[in-house]
Amino acid sequence: MRKRITIAICILLLLCFPFLNYAQDAPPDTVTAGIYITSIHDIDFKQKEYVVNCWLWLKYKNKDFNFVDNLEIPQAKSVSKSFATVDTSDGRVNLMMKLQCVMKDSWRIDNFPFDKQKLRLSIENSQYDANSLVFKADTAGRHYDPRFALSGWKIDSCVLLTGVKQYETAFGDESLSKQHMEYSNFRVRVTISRDATGLFWKMFLGMYIAFLIAYICFYIHYDGLDSRFGLSVGSLFAVIGNKYIIDSSLPESSSFTLVDTLHGLTLFFIFVVITATTFTMKLVKTNRIAQAQRFDKLMAVLILLVYLALNAWFIWRAANV
Repeated sequence: MRKRITIAICILLLLCFPFLNYAQDAPPDTVTAGIYITSIHDIDFKQKEYVVNCWLWLKYKNKDFNFVDNLEIPQAKSVSKSFATVDTSDGRVNLMMKLQCVMKDSWRIDNFPFDKQKLRLSIENSQYDANSLVFKADTAGRHYDPRFALSGWKIDSCVLLTGVKQYETAFGDESLSKQHMEYSNFRVRVTISRDATGLFWKMFLGMYIAFLIAYICFYIHYDGLDSRFGLSVGSLFAVIGNKYIIDSSLPESSSFTLVDTLHGLTLFFIFVVITATTFTMKLVKTNRIAQAQRFDKLMAVLILLVYLALNAWFIWRAANV
């Protein structure tokens, strides 16, 4: 009798084991998330931030998720919820909220003002990790309002993504064997490019005029060598001043940007003009007037062609990256 009871218990455990294992490894609940961006504005390069207004909706079954209170936007400096509605009439939570977020970002200024930027926004649940919930993107329809104008920029794409973000800490939970946590996230990536033609000339027109003032020295008679030096040195300081004005509106960068390249190139060619003027003065002092005139004409053509070609190359490369 005992043997039969033992066999029956073993069979029962074998039959129940798959269900027990399934309960232990139950998949996380799915949260369907969607977004509609109504405005992106106040892009501030110096403070490394921008402001985005958007509608966010979330659909899920587990009411404990409570995204109204547990919504977290890791890259936001501040988040304002101006409107939120919760509908549970169909047996699941349908949450809709209006958000205004001041986002921090790292701007890429290597090719400024022909730069392209990627604006990122991600959301997480601050209380439930990836073992409890996963996000699914609602990709139906458009994700931004095509009527809103992003001054000076064009929106190239808006992509919705989901994934898992790892935090290299257990947040004080001693029960975890590994000191890291994983949280599912819903991410939005907006790629924008700058309409830079007008801004480029607005920023660099002073620099090019300063170069032309230095270049015109080749057409001043050799009797006015002092005037040549004065104009060239004045142009040198004008270019330096123009660079400081532009740098004051940009974040600090350790890389050599297009702004640095064009200003450095202009300073170098103004130095070449000063060097050529010095050599011309030396020829005049030794009464080699004809040779000095030929040298001026040669350097005038050579400097202008090389300067324009290098500028065109660097600008084209930055605009087509």
